[in-house]
Amino acid sequence: MKTTVRQLLDGGPTISVGMLTADLLRLGDELAVLEQAGANVVHVDVMDGVFCPQFTVGPPIVKAIPDGFIKDCHLMIDDPLDKLQSFVDAGASIITCHVESTRHPHRVLQSLAGSGVIRGIALNPGTPLAVIEPLLDDLELVFLLAVNPGWGGQKFLPSTEARLARAREIIGGREILLEVDGGITKANIEHVATLGADLIVSGSAIYDGVAPGDNARYMLEAVRKATARAS
Repeated sequence: MKTTVRQLLDGGPTISVGMLTADLLRLGDELAVLEQAGANVVHVDVMDGVFCPQFTVGPPIVKAIPDGFIKDCHLMIDDPLDKLQSFVDAGASIITCHVESTRHPHRVLQSLAGSGVIRGIALNPGTPLAVIEPLLDDLELVFLLAVNPGWGGQKFLPSTEARLARAREIIGGREILLEVDGGITKANIEHVATLGADLIVSGSAIYDGVAPGDNARYMLEAVRKATARAS
């Protein structure tokens, strides 16, 4: 789905639903549940077993997601430069690469210029935020992890709150999205939504095998409530 930073900013903060905990054998049905709940951003965690310990999915799964969704692709892969075009061809709306995964983050971002995708840089919790400052002219999204990538069941790191605030200061008035991912549950979504992120990733809290539609509606409503209170 072709989308722009301005469209996402104007739409207000929302959730990006992590699909790896969905039933991939029933992917169409699982995504239809999200559509009915009003969630239109799908988050795809791509792991290569090198940058982080798990292997997950690649461009064929991204392509299988209907184009009516915003396809938010988070590449946790080593040396991503030569792999980017396959995700563009698969219809990715957002492609985010880790600053830690490449010696040449500028080259990675610049290779996506003109592709029509929103270009993002992700940072692990231990990476100083100063690394994004030289990249600001070549990206449209800053992505902060609230957990270390590749391990499930981790809790949202409290230090993420200050990092989100500092990232927002660095972004300033630029038309750049801020995204956060890791340990976001029904218990903390409303608080996280007050911290200034435009996209909030949540996966297992939604695809729990019981009531993903209800969970997605709950998370969306929690973000709306938090945003309304802050305005």
